[in-house]
Amino acid sequence: MADDSIAVVDLDRCQPDRCNYECMNFCPPNRTGKECIVKRGDAYDEGEEYAGSDDQVWISEEICLGETCGICVEKCPFDAIEIINLPQELNDEPVHRYGENSFALYGLPAPQEGRVTGILGPNGIGKTTAVHILADEMTPNLGRFDTEPAWEAVIDEYRGTELQDYLEDLRDGDVTVARKPQYVDQIPDQFDGPARTLLEQTDERGALDELIERTGIAPVVDNHIDDLSGGELQRVALVATLARDADFYFLDEITPYLDIGQRMTAAQLIQELAEDEDRSMLVVEHDLAILDLLADALHVAYGEPGAYGIITSPKSTKNGINEYLSGYLENENMRFRQQEIEFEEHAPRSISTGDVVVEYPDLVKSYGDGEFALEVEGGQIRESEVLGVVGPNGIGKSTFAKLLAGRLEPDEGVVDADLDIAYKPQYIEIDQPMRVDAFLSSITDDFGSSYWSTEIAQPLQLDRVMEQQLTDLSGGERQRVAIAACLSKDADLYLLDEPSAHLDVEQRVMATSAIRRYAENHDATAMVIDHDIYMIDLLSDRLLVFDGEPAQHGHASPPVGMRDGMNEFLENLDVTFRRDERTSRPRINKPGSQLDRKQKREGEYYYAPGQ
Repeated sequence: MADDSIAVVDLDRCQPDRCNYECMNFCPPNRTGKECIVKRGDAYDEGEEYAGSDDQVWISEEICLGETCGICVEKCPFDAIEIINLPQELNDEPVHRYGENSFALYGLPAPQEGRVTGILGPNGIGKTTAVHILADEMTPNLGRFDTEPAWEAVIDEYRGTELQDYLEDLRDGDVTVARKPQYVDQIPDQFDGPARTLLEQTDERGALDELIERTGIAPVVDNHIDDLSGGELQRVALVATLARDADFYFLDEITPYLDIGQRMTAAQLIQELAEDEDRSMLVVEHDLAILDLLADALHVAYGEPGAYGIITSPKSTKNGINEYLSGYLENENMRFRQQEIEFEEHAPRSISTGDVVVEYPDLVKSYGDGEFALEVEGGQIRESEVLGVVGPNGIGKSTFAKLLAGRLEPDEGVVDADLDIAYKPQYIEIDQPMRVDAFLSSITDDFGSSYWSTEIAQPLQLDRVMEQQLTDLSGGERQRVAIAACLSKDADLYLLDEPSAHLDVEQRVMATSAIRRYAENHDATAMVIDHDIYMIDLLSDRLLVFDGEPAQHGHASPPVGMRDGMNEFLENLDVTFRRDERTSRPRINKPGSQLDRKQKREGEYYYAPGQ
């Protein structure tokens, strides 16, 4: 194989007990007597450790003919093999490779003192591997997975670069690291007790009380960790990380389950710690508006998810985001995606005049004296419409969804009990020992049909997870399976609570398109609760706006048109948006800026004319 090619075997998909080793039997070098594709048990010496089972396949990258052949890729019935030509511009050896026929990472982000560095890229591209290296949780092997190189070799590789000093400090044990995990819903599995007890263990800078106050978790900080919502867990994790006294802070996805106001507060706290105390901050984030507001510089990550990833040199945040969306890196003269990710700029949609599908009366739900109470003014949801639901966390949006879905009983008012509702909850708990394809086929008879594949499976990129166990899925994979399960049901109303959580930028756009197209093509009615403003804008015909006092009382007015709804919602948050002049992506205006003040005077917080 050429030096610029790699072979990847997905061991989760390689199933020798269900095939006839078509990859081995049809491989041209194998048919001439060479051992290009063999069983893994035959490829390694006795006692030598290797990943996978004896019967799974191993590919010799020295013998393989490369992507120009690709017969094994076509013949594998489970799509477990990839033969990939790396970009010609990539001349370096990998920073780390997990083994032969395994994922390879090229390039590392460079933390800088006093600055916030962002990483933007799809899931499965190596961002977390890079962080493991920078956090001293693993030593990069420079692609030499058979004999791990010494730290000196690693430093020599990066001598003369921005990373040299950092790696030397890492080698010498002179770097302290604080890390916020990606999946905060796993925190209760690792800690048992009140949130305050957890936080007090992290208070190394004496800043805990201030962080608790500014993030708004004071009312729940004495609650047991098991009783916290996703948004509360996210803020607890953020506070626990920023309270530590570290040289390098890594924050993996700060926005899931947070509303816009909370996201902006998180961004402000991170920036202040970087600037005021000269700390290095590295943030992985998929919310482009927050990343744009937060980061001083940006590394773009691209490649083939699960196969290889490349992290570019730092770019300005604006240019990095725009280049990522375009799929073309200007400095590298590299096109890594054929299609641009386009942001549709449109006037608010006209209100649907279809038949009323859901009509709900005034509703009241209280959780007891002194506890949260919700009041909902009666309204209607029409056929073929997507109703967006927005508002701060802890204001009753999910409670309203559960009332409609019949999972909660209102104290006042009656919800139509005959309404068939397909519900995707906010927090996805999967404990069934079942394969994805078996799970989805149990939901719909359309599973596997061309219609179902085109409308649901392909837009949600489910092909590569179909044969995996539900319990083995990542957060983003679980989210996409849950969306597919919801849309696959026969229902009067499709209710999706925060479908954007843990999805990368491309996946969000595709999920949005899938939900919108399904509603339009099937005269289906959907209600979507989410904090991603652009996703809500693309999806929705009307908005249901919640306001009130989080964790105390909430109120929902009847659904309104998009312009009125956006203005009401964003005015409550004191936030305005503008459009990027190049890509039309929504960008948060700097508070107090000339444009921010102008839009507030005009009462146009999102659909500002002339942008």
